[in-house]
Parts: sequence; structure tokens; C-alpha cells
Amino acid sequence: MKRLVIISNRVPPMKTRGRAAAGGLAAGLSSALKAFGGLWFGWSGEVKDTQETKVSTHRQDNYTLATLHLSRENHEEYYNGFANRALWPLCHYRPNLVAYDRSFGVGYYRVNVLFAEAVMPLLEAEDTIWVQDYHLIPLGAELQRLGAKQKMGFFLHIPWPASELVITLPEHRALVRALFAYGVVGFQTDRDVQSFLDYVIREADGALEPDGRVTCFGRTIHVKAFPIGIDAGSIATLATQPEATAHAVRLVDSLAGRQLIIGVDRLDYSKGIDRRFSAYAKLLGKYPEHRAKVSLLQIAPPSRMEVSAYRAMRRELERLLGRINGEFADYDWVPLRYVNKTYNHTALAGLYRTARVAFVTPLRDGMNLVAKEFIAAQDPEDPGVLVLSRFAGAARQLREALIVNPFDEQSMVDALHRGLKMPLEERKSRWRSLMTNVEEHDIDRWRESFLNTLTAA
Repeated sequence: MKRLVIISNRVPPMKTRGRAAAGGLAAGLSSALKAFGGLWFGWSGEVKDTQETKVSTHRQDNYTLATLHLSRENHEEYYNGFANRALWPLCHYRPNLVAYDRSFGVGYYRVNVLFAEAVMPLLEAEDTIWVQDYHLIPLGAELQRLGAKQKMGFFLHIPWPASELVITLPEHRALVRALFAYGVVGFQTDRDVQSFLDYVIREADGALEPDGRVTCFGRTIHVKAFPIGIDAGSIATLATQPEATAHAVRLVDSLAGRQLIIGVDRLDYSKGIDRRFSAYAKLLGKYPEHRAKVSLLQIAPPSRMEVSAYRAMRRELERLLGRINGEFADYDWVPLRYVNKTYNHTALAGLYRTARVAFVTPLRDGMNLVAKEFIAAQDPEDPGVLVLSRFAGAARQLREALIVNPFDEQSMVDALHRGLKMPLEERKSRWRSLMTNVEEHDIDRWRESFLNTLTAA
């Protein structure tokens, strides 16, 4: 590979004072760019009154960050509209929250054309292009329309839904057809691959080739699962750094000897936070021995508050918070701590290391890296317990976690109780198996597996 070009909805912020502000995925992709050199292109995060076509560039290490602003109209229709009011809820099995607005679809394709036209002059003939996630499904086809001949791959970070849900989207056939512009299309799990193939074969008259490739719309492509991972070693190191330890000490002091259950999620209806709160309340009701002996800390930075479904969810969580604390709190104990702010990776590593139980219960999730980061941050001599939804992609790898059905409240209650009471030797045994998996299936393996497949395609 001569040069790697990554195209995503957002580009990570530039380094500040010598430290990368980006998280695990951004760090993993950045390391690939450092190895090969190249370009990372995407939206700057800024919204302006009118659409500009000027691309801003910044050199970082041996690659270039290139960004484009969006107009308010494009941001509303492409990002808040089609991407997050149609594709996001559909892919997370919430068709009741999907907004089918034709203007959203028009804006979505318009911004993909805009991205293609803006990045095209920056490409070189021998580049390898890697497009990221649901915001940019049509981008490969638009680049080909403009004459791009480079190898292109696409990776979907969120779930691919069952065919019965896909076909409810008016643009479903055009969307799937656009994916066949890529040489390799990657998903998080085999389940996602199977759902995609089911659509291609049953709805679009495609065919599975003897070599495992898929033919449809006059194209033959590779479709595979590439489960994403983390940099386990870096997280483990962060968890023992002075900054992480300082956060851990503050938290331990505030707990006054109590055990901690932790949840860390973006404020999103797919994460099942409301069901998590309810299960925690049921734990305190069914097992009174935990009252005043355990606290749940839920960190939930707000996101997409322009979308009404997110605002409604926030109100519901605040209602549950008040009810649970009103029913169970005492003058020296707050059972549920709910924090709407962002913490950096170092602080989170320290908080993870403090927790006896991580409560990770999405209703549907492509992978869920919080589960893996929690494992990597643990003290090998006194590790915590992971309670994990079976509907997170990570559950297909992290089988030694306590796997629960987030739609079955009692299963979550019992798993919490078991995790809080689990003997040290069982905790160590489970953690060792989980850590081995997290280390073996790390961010480097994900990236190299995808790029090797794309190079050979």
C-alpha cells in the first residue's frame, strides 16, 4: 500500500500540547496513517450559515488532516436528519423512532456528493481508500462517478438490521447498491454479515460465490466480519497512571467503603440506560442487603439533543433518577449518581479500575468498546465483573462476562447480585479469559485484517 486515505463523518481533533485528544478508534486509525502516510478527510464539526467548499488541511505526523464545514441545511438534513433520524434508529432496531422524510434523503446524498467532490482533488492514483460508517455509505459510488479507480473499502461500525427492517426504508435498494461500489464491506459480527447477505440474496437477487464473495448489481465484492478491538495495553497502562489513580482515589473516598457499579455510555436510546436504572432499583428492592452498600455511577454525556427522541429520553432518565433516589436514598448515601459530562480516557480508566461491576446493557450495539476498556483497566489481583448485554457485538467474544437480556429485567437484577457477591477466585478466572480475548482481538488486528483483505481483493 502506497498511501492510506481514511474518510469519516468526523475527523479527530488535532494534537494539543503533544497529546492526542482522540479516543481508541481514532488512535487505531491514526496509527495506520502513521505507518503508511496519507490523508484523513471529513467534516470539521463546524456548522455555518452557508455551505463552503474550501477544504482546510493540517499536517500531523506524516499524514494530513483535511476538513470541510457544513451548512446548517446540510447538517440538519444529512446528519440530524437521514443519518440520525433514519439510519441510526433503523440499524438499532427502533423503527418506531425512524423519521422518513424525503428531504433528509436528498440532503444525505447531497453531502456525500459534496464530500466526494471535495476529497477527489486530494487523492493520488495508488491510494487505498477506507470509508467509515453509516454516514457515508454512498461515498464510494460518488467517487467512482467522478472517475476514482483506487481500491476502496467500507466498514460499518453499527449493526446491520434484519431485512424486514431494511426494506421499510424507502431508499433501501439504492443504499445497498451503493455498498457494492466497494471492494470490501466490513461488519462487526457474523450476525451482521448474515443479515446483509439475507437482504442481498432474498431482496436483490444476489448470489453467494463459491469463494465466499457476493455478487449483486453487476459487481462481486468481499463481505466479512471484522470485530473491532481496543489498544488493551494502552488502557491497562492508563489505569495505573497518576492522573487515573487520582480520579480513582477521589471516587473511592466518596464511596466510603461501598461497592461501585459503573455504566459509561453516550446519552442514547440504544444503550438501554432507562432499563438499567429500573433493574438497579429492583436490585435494591429484591436484595435489601445491597442498600447503603453499593452505588451506581452512570456517566452519560449528552449527544444529538437536536433530535426529539434524545430529549425525551433525557427527561425519562431524570424522572427515574428522582424516583429511585427518592425511594432508596439516605442522608449519607445516594444510590444512583448520574453525570452528564465527558471524561477523558485516563480518568475513565481510573474509574473502571475502581468498579466492582460494569453494567453494559445496550438494547443493540455494533460492538461496544466500553466493555473491552473495562476489562483492560482492571487490577489483575482484584478484578471487577462485566455484566454485558447479549445484543452487544462484544458479547460474541466476551463469553466469560455475565451475559444478560436487557429486555428481561430480572436477568439483569440477578446478574448484578451475582457480580457483587462473586468470589475473588472466580472473578480472577473470568477476567483472565476476558483479558486474553481483548488482547488478542485488539485494534491493530482489526485494522490489519481489514486492510490486508482490501489489499488482496
